[in-house]
Amino acid sequence: MKVTVCIGSACHVKGAAKIVDELQYLIAQKNYGDKVELAGAFCMGKCATGVSVTVDDSGNPAYHSLKPEDTKKFFEEQVAKKLK
Repeated sequence: MKVTVCIGSACHVKGAAKIVDELQYLIAQKNYGDKVELAGAFCMGKCATGVSVTVDDSGNPAYHSLKPEDTKKFFEEQVAKKLK
């Protein structure tokens, strides 16, 4: 599964670095390092919606808009739940 976080200017200002840090921590905590690839992108073209994140677990990425405080819930629902 590939999780990509936008780290472009607009998303950076909205907390992309905090989201990346939290995702790295959660992936390590669950020992998903061999199951989840965390990547960055400089722009996903959805600058107005927040920090853009995609989850690609079937070749068709699903877009999500995150705030740093939503990262753990997002991870549990969109990543961990699919890997159980």
